[in-house]
Amino acid sequence: MKTRIIGAILAIVLAVAGGVAIYLYVAGADARASRGAELVEAYVVTEPVPQGTPSETVRESLAVDELPRNAVPEDAVTDLGDLDGLVTSADLLPGDVLRQARFVDPADAVAGGVAVPEGMQLMSFTLPADRVVGGQVAPGDKIGLVGTIDPDEVGDQEDVVNPISSFAFHGVLVTRVQGVVGVDPETGEETDQSSDSAIMLTIALSAHDIERWVWFTEGEAADYAQMWLTLENEATDNSGTSPVDGNAAFQ
Repeated sequence: MKTRIIGAILAIVLAVAGGVAIYLYVAGADARASRGAELVEAYVVTEPVPQGTPSETVRESLAVDELPRNAVPEDAVTDLGDLDGLVTSADLLPGDVLRQARFVDPADAVAGGVAVPEGMQLMSFTLPADRVVGGQVAPGDKIGLVGTIDPDEVGDQEDVVNPISSFAFHGVLVTRVQGVVGVDPETGEETDQSSDSAIMLTIALSAHDIERWVWFTEGEAADYAQMWLTLENEATDNSGTSPVDGNAAFQ
């Protein structure tokens, strides 16, 4: 009889403890979700703005909207006065959050892109939209490159393919982008773009880095390498990367 009573008491205690644990977990999840969903004010573009437009003119195509905090970029403009004297470095589309990276000094602006840093050279390449962050890259952005190569490893009967993927570049300046989603000037609606639509990017690199990048570009064309671009910002953490093959992909 005593054993049954003790067992019942233990069951009640465990049930209560489990209920408290579930409550605390759910409450913590709600708090984390609330922090991400917290609404903040941001400047949003309301109509297409061409590249090279003075910031003073851009103000006519802006509205203040409330967006989830996690949907607002780190470099979102909070004070329009910070843009005085600058011009847009890329076309701005309806729905875009106004970002500091989309503005440059008029003296640094060049037709169709941004100024080339001293000592750098320009080169262009083309990739499908799904390898270019879905076409979100714009002039003035910094990108990274993850390259995958397919070295053959000798097996017992035949060669075994074991691809290796690794970051090869970080912080590469994009000076020009061609082939991204356009906007119909009459309707203001975005034109459709499929995942395999070609996007051409022009980037600025040092002489040796251009040699390295061309190696990947040639590999993409010859099917011995693949290229995937990442979109970086000032808060991007690039630590902890290492080459990944079939042995490390699930670790």
